[in-house]
Amino acid sequence: TLQAIYGGAAARPFITHHNALDVDLYLRIATELFLKRAICGGFERVFELGRVFRNEGIDSTHNPEFTSLEVYQAYADYFEILGLVEDVICYSITNVLGDLKEIEYQGQTISLERKYDHSQKYPNFTGKHWQVKTMVEAVKDETGLDFDNLELAEAIQAAEKLNLKLSKLETQSLGYLLYAVFDQKVESTLIQPTFIIDFPVEVSPLAKRHHSKPGFVERFELFIHGTEYSNGFSELNDPQDQRKRFEEQIAQREAGDDEAHPMDEDFIQALSLGMPNCGGMGIGVDRVVMLLTNTQSIRDVIMFPTMRSTLKD
Repeated sequence: TLQAIYGGAAARPFITHHNALDVDLYLRIATELFLKRAICGGFERVFELGRVFRNEGIDSTHNPEFTSLEVYQAYADYFEILGLVEDVICYSITNVLGDLKEIEYQGQTISLERKYDHSQKYPNFTGKHWQVKTMVEAVKDETGLDFDNLELAEAIQAAEKLNLKLSKLETQSLGYLLYAVFDQKVESTLIQPTFIIDFPVEVSPLAKRHHSKPGFVERFELFIHGTEYSNGFSELNDPQDQRKRFEEQIAQREAGDDEAHPMDEDFIQALSLGMPNCGGMGIGVDRVVMLLTNTQSIRDVIMFPTMRSTLKD
């Protein structure tokens, strides 16, 4: 939980100090990088159900400390891990509520039944699943912008017509811009369970490059009721590529992104020793509990949420 270098997510850490060693340490923002070290060391399936800490704002779906479930499986890809996410959430809901077909959440009816067959588009992905869309498809369906056929300059003009608030970083590449459009215009519209797959490489420093789409990685996020519930990907296991990604994150930090990932030489060394092809995922446990209990605020499912003190000096 105390780490010399934090990592595994895009977030600001809490900083503390170890008096005996006289060094600053960080509360972990994810369990990811040490679980992947275990994969490098020969453990083929690992998981942790644990507390993580992020020095970020507080709202109905964010608390500075929360519980996550992270899983890493050797010789799996992001589609296999995507199916595992479905299994875990469906198992939980069936045991608590007894029915996947329809549940009520904050005045809306949500069907958690797995009814889509994606095998024609993704031959290795058999059986029935929740809805799956690439990020490019989801943005095109909601806004009409087709990032497969846009140059950066015209994409910026089109995004500005949608009244997007774009930072300097988000106008540097199509990848950043695609993610900004998705984040601001699409995410909140995903009410029924939907996996968004194939993210831009710029916003995914720990994911493996896509096997057939330059500029993208094999990553997914699960959205229900406009909220992210899970994140996962085929894990990057090329140490040279990982170093380059970390260097790009450092450039982002210097450009003003205080959530950019730091360099982690120990993790790169672990990859250099050899990590097999691997898939991994994380699930926000508190958000699943919110769904199970029809609760609007994460503060109501955490025993002692972080709150502003009412005591005065």
